Amino acid sequence: MGSILNYVLIAVNILLLVAGQTLWKTGVAKLSFTHWTSAFTALFSPLIFAGIVLYALATVVWIYLLSKLPISLLYPLQSLAYVATVFIAIFVFHEHVSVWRWAGVVVILFGVALIVK
Repeated sequence: MGSILNYVLIAVNILLLVAGQTLWKTGVAKLSFTHWTSAFTALFSPLIFAGIVLYALATVVWIYLLSKLPISLLYPLQSLAYVATVFIAIFVFHEHVSVWRWAGVVVILFGVALIVK
């Protein structure tokens, strides 16, 4: 269906998205949100801005991938970002992940396995 490079780029896209979310989560933990305008001010925080840059890079990779592979394959594969984020939640943010969330991870992995067949 696609070259090895395309699958490497899918992984890069997922890593960029997860890294961006990680930067955003870290960045907002350092800010105080007292009014809706705080969200606008947050855009100028270095961590938030870095996350935006990673998302922009992910978008460039995504646009390239859309030109090479069917969206019916690509978009479900991107759900692996949810799986990776669970591990970030555990190891970076020390969050507890319930058995129900783990069940969701298993469902996602099963779905991805079906999609790539």
